[in-house]
Amino acid sequence: MKSRICDLLDIEFPLIAFSHCRDVVVEVSKAGGMGVFGAAAHNAESLEIELKWIDEHIGGKPYGVDLLAPTSLAITDDDTSESTLARVPEAHRDFARGVLAQHGIDASDVYANQRGGGGAFLTPKRAANIIDVAFAHPIKLIANALGVPPRYMLEMGQQHGVAVAALVGAKEHAIKQCEAGVDILVVAGTEAGGHTGDVGTIVLIPEICEAVKNYDVAVLAAGGIVTGRQMAACMAMGAHGAWTGSVWLTTTEAETSPVVKEKYVQASSRSTVRSKYRTGKYTRQLRSPWTDAWESADAPEPLPAPLMSLVSEPALRKVTKLAEGGHAGARQLATYFVGQGVGLMNSIQDTRTVVREFMEDYLAAVERLSATVES
Repeated sequence: MKSRICDLLDIEFPLIAFSHCRDVVVEVSKAGGMGVFGAAAHNAESLEIELKWIDEHIGGKPYGVDLLAPTSLAITDDDTSESTLARVPEAHRDFARGVLAQHGIDASDVYANQRGGGGAFLTPKRAANIIDVAFAHPIKLIANALGVPPRYMLEMGQQHGVAVAALVGAKEHAIKQCEAGVDILVVAGTEAGGHTGDVGTIVLIPEICEAVKNYDVAVLAAGGIVTGRQMAACMAMGAHGAWTGSVWLTTTEAETSPVVKEKYVQASSRSTVRSKYRTGKYTRQLRSPWTDAWESADAPEPLPAPLMSLVSEPALRKVTKLAEGGHAGARQLATYFVGQGVGLMNSIQDTRTVVREFMEDYLAAVERLSATVES
């Protein structure tokens, strides 16, 4: 395909797949797109293991790494596990325990032996360590999912010839990223899963493409894109390709819990909620009694990132484990990140099949559009 993204990343089809699953990353890259490994939950040692595995299985195809190094964070490199945990009000833990108890789950051990690290969010020192690991491998792209990439990431990208990407959800943020020197803007509409803003994809893509037309930057569309026809529509609006995430969560290779996969394929586009109660920043996730409880009038105020994660993640890990064991109450509570495109994710397929269907659907959409123009 003729696309700036294809030229920049040396790929055949401008489909970028964000995934926490190394198998998905490998399969998408081998199928002609590009897999991007979500490294947020890893430390330097575990990321080295994952990227070495990818190198050994991807057959020399291009891939990337995605990090969460926010511009603002409620902890610093000086915070210890103890000092971080001490900043979490017991009322929040009590509320979480109460939600679990209402669904027949013993929550007495949820926060036992908990450590207070930043979790998915990287402080400057942790980010630098992770960045060093990433650049020790033959990556073609590195992305920061929240805020302007650290200056160190931008400098390393230039030094190694690796494209630096940043996710944005507003025009002013896109301009700030361009001024910082990023190579790729991932323009994510509110339909996206995970961290997301409040402007719809069909409005945001052309708005930002117009705003950054004088900058030397490529644009990837994101937010609810789970089909090739949506990808074609975004490219018609000025994007150079698509960044996708949710659609890979129902693949056979994905790390997603089987219980959550079942919920995804039964869900509609109205089955998600955008809330601060998972990470402390707005994320879109599958709606369940867990998310409903936290949005109720009785819930305490959301904590800033990463403190909110120290409340939600231990509880939801227990929920998922019990749900997979057949616990009825846990199955009701089970939830995970996903975008509004979940309403179109109606089956569980292998990753390569999803890529092929993206290509076929994209071509069919282009042909339909071309047919509307008189020769």
